[in-house]
Amino acid sequence: MSEPTTRPPIDDPAACLRPGPFIDSDSPVVTAYARRAAGDAGDEIEAARRLYLAVRDDLRYDPYRLGHRPEQFTASHTLAQGFGFCVTKAVVLAAVARAEGIPARLGFADVRNHLTSPKLMKVMGTDVFAYHGYTELYLAGQWVKATPAFNLSLCEKAKILPLEFDGESDSIYHPFDAEGRRHMEYLRYRGAYLDVPFEEMMRCFAETYDLTPARMALVSGEGGDFEREVTTS
Repeated sequence: MSEPTTRPPIDDPAACLRPGPFIDSDSPVVTAYARRAAGDAGDEIEAARRLYLAVRDDLRYDPYRLGHRPEQFTASHTLAQGFGFCVTKAVVLAAVARAEGIPARLGFADVRNHLTSPKLMKVMGTDVFAYHGYTELYLAGQWVKATPAFNLSLCEKAKILPLEFDGESDSIYHPFDAEGRRHMEYLRYRGAYLDVPFEEMMRCFAETYDLTPARMALVSGEGGDFEREVTTS
């Protein structure tokens, strides 16, 4: 499977340092969090590692509260609420990286989760997740993928391998879990973006998922606890 090439200004590191509508890296909430998380890191790769781990584990993964308004996808909003799903957590990582002077952009792909919970499968009507989001960081002269979606406690409960990030190689979902079961399958890469392609993504969600009112109630956060589900399923 080939990955589409991106064009300037997406490939311009300088363009990937500026705040955006969703990647609001100039927000006081974002800058304060970034400073605390990066701490006394001696170089940008160590800072990127610390930022990645902070976003991965401080923000609980919750696929049931996706949100449908643009402001719900900003980094500052996600940090304030303390949870997010793959896209919003990727937005946070991009924002804190930019706040610390590390060029960052967003990447999207369609993935199949072979181990999705029965409840989430019922809500979404499929095990294919369109516009799965991750972050791309510009480190040591190259773009490196980082996926901070699943927090460590979730991985331990679900018996899936946590994603680590060394700042030098891509960190993307594992094809198998800790017990050798098939886990994530990448179906299609959608390329890189300076910020969230909100309208495009919302149209795709509407076309991909049969979100009835009952399902929308769950996706709006009125009936899901993903960590509990993976523990008991």
